[in-house]
Amino acid sequence: MSEDSDDRYARMAKDARRGALEAAEQAKTEAEGAEQATERIQEEMVSGEANDESLRQNGVIYGGLIGIAVVIIQPFLAAASLDTAATISIIAFAVAVPLLAALVLVNRQEVFRRRRTSSMMVTGAESVGLAAACVGVVAAFWHISWVAGVCILASGVAAMGVHSAGWWKLESRREPAS
Repeated sequence: MSEDSDDRYARMAKDARRGALEAAEQAKTEAEGAEQATERIQEEMVSGEANDESLRQNGVIYGGLIGIAVVIIQPFLAAASLDTAATISIIAFAVAVPLLAALVLVNRQEVFRRRRTSSMMVTGAESVGLAAACVGVVAAFWHISWVAGVCILASGVAAMGVHSAGWWKLESRREPAS
């Protein structure tokens, strides 16, 4: 090999190292920016506008699920007999409605105080109440048609993804509060 080839390969290697270092530095800067955005969002979830909006959304969710439960169970009250799906729906709503009603009241206090409660009992009630309401809705649709039950379940999961993706995009691109 000639010295020109060796010099050329040495320059190429040096350029490649410099490019790799620049790319690593840029990636590090972008990661730090994303980390700062995540920290800011987490901080605002504890206090600030994002927390206030989260509290308002929870109130709408709890109240909406109670309303859905009331509408869905009405035809079952007059039914002579219930199939398995209808029975599951009624039992699930029997669990969900009182818990969701309690959560509506707790949520009003959280909105008033502008902060979430740290009670594990409330967190557990929220998990059980929301899950039971979802089971009640899916079972009610399943009572009508198993295809409808699968469709409401799939679209509910997709809707959660849409909400999460939309929320994240909106919140992660906001400018930090001064």
